[in-house]
Amino acid sequence: MNDNFYRECLERNAAAEINRLFCRHDLQHMLDVARITNMLVLEDARRNIPGKAALTREIIYAAGLLHDLARWLEYETGEDHAAAGARLAGPVLDRSGFDDREKTIILTAIREHRAGDEESISLLGRYMARADDLSRPCYHCKARAECYKVDRMETAGKLLY
Repeated sequence: MNDNFYRECLERNAAAEINRLFCRHDLQHMLDVARITNMLVLEDARRNIPGKAALTREIIYAAGLLHDLARWLEYETGEDHAAAGARLAGPVLDRSGFDDREKTIILTAIREHRAGDEESISLLGRYMARADDLSRPCYHCKARAECYKVDRMETAGKLLY
């Protein structure tokens, strides 16, 4: 995204995580989440799931690239980065030309991306939550022994995507 505020948030994420032992929330991670989300949607192409037609590549990539936008804010204030990210991403999406319907899909998914596989979350929120986990290379992580998430991660034993 060619947006000054977006780049500023990436820089703030990097500064907040400079000494982080675990996975980082950088552009590479956000791009990985976008790509894996897109792959999951494409792999599900044969299933006729209500609402899936609205998940265009542009919507999927925007949500993936923005989902951890406010991670730095969680470090600074303790506010949940998913909720804060949905709030901060709105103006970025406006400047990028997304319409209200597209923004609703994207912002809902950003807000829900930590909810896992709960039935009540949106379709894109479910895809992104799984992609967020799949994007992590746990199988060869140096901080694996200290990670509280490794036991639930599909990538703990192998590379999947």
